[in-house]
Amino acid sequence: MANSEMWRIALAQTNPSVGDLSGNTVQIRDALERAGNAGAAIIAFPELAITGYPPEDLLLKPGFLAAAHQAVESLRSAAPERLIVVGAPWVVDGILYNAAVVMAGGEILAVVPKHHLPTYGVFDEDRYFGRGDQTVRFHWAGLRFGVTICEDLWYPVGPATSLATAGIDLLLNINGSPFYRGKWRQRQSMLETRASDSGCYLAYINMVGGQDELIFDGNSLLLDPEARVMARGRSMEDDLILADIPVREVLASWLRDPRRRWSATEEIGSLVSVSDVTIDLPQPPVEEPIPCEMAGDAEPLHGDAEAYAALVLGVRDYLRKSGFGTALVGLSGGIDSSLTACVAADALGPENVTAIAMPSRYSSDASTEDAVQLAENLGIACHIVPIDQVHQAFRGVLQPLGQPEEIDLADENVQARIRGTILMTYSNRFGPIVLTTGNKSEMAVGYTTLYGDMAGGYAVIKDVPKLDVYRLCRYRNSHSEVIPERVFTKAPSAELKPDQADTDSLPPFEILDPIIERYVERDQSLAEIVAAGYPEAEVARVIHLVDRSEFKRRQAPPGVKLTPRAFGRDRRLPIANRYRG
Repeated sequence: MANSEMWRIALAQTNPSVGDLSGNTVQIRDALERAGNAGAAIIAFPELAITGYPPEDLLLKPGFLAAAHQAVESLRSAAPERLIVVGAPWVVDGILYNAAVVMAGGEILAVVPKHHLPTYGVFDEDRYFGRGDQTVRFHWAGLRFGVTICEDLWYPVGPATSLATAGIDLLLNINGSPFYRGKWRQRQSMLETRASDSGCYLAYINMVGGQDELIFDGNSLLLDPEARVMARGRSMEDDLILADIPVREVLASWLRDPRRRWSATEEIGSLVSVSDVTIDLPQPPVEEPIPCEMAGDAEPLHGDAEAYAALVLGVRDYLRKSGFGTALVGLSGGIDSSLTACVAADALGPENVTAIAMPSRYSSDASTEDAVQLAENLGIACHIVPIDQVHQAFRGVLQPLGQPEEIDLADENVQARIRGTILMTYSNRFGPIVLTTGNKSEMAVGYTTLYGDMAGGYAVIKDVPKLDVYRLCRYRNSHSEVIPERVFTKAPSAELKPDQADTDSLPPFEILDPIIERYVERDQSLAEIVAAGYPEAEVARVIHLVDRSEFKRRQAPPGVKLTPRAFGRDRRLPIANRYRG
């Protein structure tokens, strides 16, 4: 029996590709069809779902904006009896906005602009968009609802509180919210506060997928006016989440507790104007129960499971969206290349991953054996290409230019560059993208070789500290023991000279990683880190290494962002820099 007091909404957690306007439109049409068939009256998509996020300087191209506009126009009649909310760049009176386009009945009802434009961390929206100064409340057969965009909900006062003060039953917040480990908890806490303060149902729709360094984790949410989670989208996967809203309960909640409006009324000067739009369409009745597969009862991923899934998603989407079908990994038999190979195999399928082990005279037999064993366990192809003959040829060629009797850093780097040349030659000849294997600890202090182990197209674990590499490898082995135990127990070594260990050049990772985390991610000074209990000499040494290695990091390939402050988009320092704070 139809229930006219219930409204079914759909949160379409899609994975757009930046610039793929036709492909993104196909995704949207597919979700509209599925949500419509399931009885949804309102179907909301993520921020900039038409273009993908972030489109960056594509937004400076008039042709791109015109094509995005046309893509939105093509959706007007896709589900005329439903209400559609889709994120897109939109020009109004000569100003480009990051907007939510609201459509129903084959018409564009309103274009709702984003108000708060983030310009911190990975964001640079002020470069492209104008700031909105008004918002819209929609009325549809007794349902009152509003739409906001991502950052607009993070502020205690803004368009969301303006809508709440005007009176709404439902707030739709469309997002392109980038991931870092554990961020979903922070988001959920904020959303619970906003739902409770606004006294309405709150639907948070986030995109999913990888875009260069960024990961979008999904985890869309629907909360009731008491800030209880009603439905949740999957982590790291596209999803279509349905939920039914009993509108009369919202009205009763407002009548019971007039304090719902406190945050808006106390800051009345900060409110924006709200205009009203009435939707002249019949309400689609709720006739059947929500299909189980669309019920939105997913649990968020935690800890190492979340981080590993993000790495897999990042690799899969970077290759898919960049046009690569296969990947190549240099396997050393160490922990870093082992994790990289596992992620690649899980992301792409083992048949699409090739490994090359390149032992030198300094490589232990155990390292080569472990590399081959890992490849066999994963089911990936593996070639063994010894480099000693090439290394000796290089030494002979370089002899007239001066060469010390003892192995020096230059000689170590020659070996890394030989390996990089072999990998890039194979890539050029057969087409796979080279995945580099350096971790965040090494990238931070410059324990890497330009045009050697840094040579490649995507740096899978560049934001994974060394100690986390071990944890993620243990996590992967908990599903199937593919990484040989000896990889975990032997001392980390680049094996570029006899009896070499990483601790010959670096502090133990138990000391190094926390110092890097404090200096790079928290911007703590030497004095602050020392006050936290770390040896001053080691702290000063690490800071020196981090500061002088900026030129290397600037030349590194992109890689998955896992932490709140990753190298790359998050942390932009001058290369020529004499500040030593």
